Amino acid sequence: MLIQSVFAAAREVFSPALRRILWKSIGLTLALLVLVWLGLTKLFDIFLTNHDLSASYPIIDSFAFFLAGFGLFVALIYLLPAVSAIVAGYFLDDVAEVVEHKDYPADEPGRALPFGKAILYGIRFAGLSLLVNLVALLLFFIPGINIGAFFVANAYLLGREYFELAAGRFWPAEDVARLRTEHRGTVLAAGAVLAGLVLVPVVNLITPVFGAVMMVHLHKRLTRGRAVIPDRREGQASLGNR
Repeated sequence: MLIQSVFAAAREVFSPALRRILWKSIGLTLALLVLVWLGLTKLFDIFLTNHDLSASYPIIDSFAFFLAGFGLFVALIYLLPAVSAIVAGYFLDDVAEVVEHKDYPADEPGRALPFGKAILYGIRFAGLSLLVNLVALLLFFIPGINIGAFFVANAYLLGREYFELAAGRFWPAEDVARLRTEHRGTVLAAGAVLAGLVLVPVVNLITPVFGAVMMVHLHKRLTRGRAVIPDRREGQASLGNR
């Protein structure tokens, strides 16, 4: 089930139908990372400018900037899951509509999350990701634990985030949580795929779109045989058996 979803995502992420969304997603991801880089660089520059030791020993500036370059690179790696969360929240509905229309034309289409709610989801998960990855970052210099802590934390976070975004197009929040709990092992494994993708330079830029496609397919497979019963008065849905 998960393997089929991964292959479907790999096959479709560069398809003509999704190519425009992919490029926009990559552009937004790069723009956010550049803003973060400029902000961190500026803060570091202000610190060195106002530090007495830096003024007394200018050679420290060169050494410090060398270390800062490496540190900022590591920081961006740890910030990427949070950035991915925001980008995924922005583009998931666009991706889901394409996948649902192409691969599941006989099924009732999902309802797009309100724009504000989708962004709020992304920001919420981004904040949680920053908090969890801050702990992982503190373990960076402990061999064997650093990458493991980063991987496990983001497998859980990314799996949860992308599944809730995909399932939220069909189910109310309580049913989404129930589905995620019911299939926690599969959702965690899907998150592990995304966490592994995040660790690959350059390729990690496609994480938002790849993750969205994969999780749309996974949600469809996990809920096959369950009817989406819309409640038009409340604008909600409930789990039922077909």
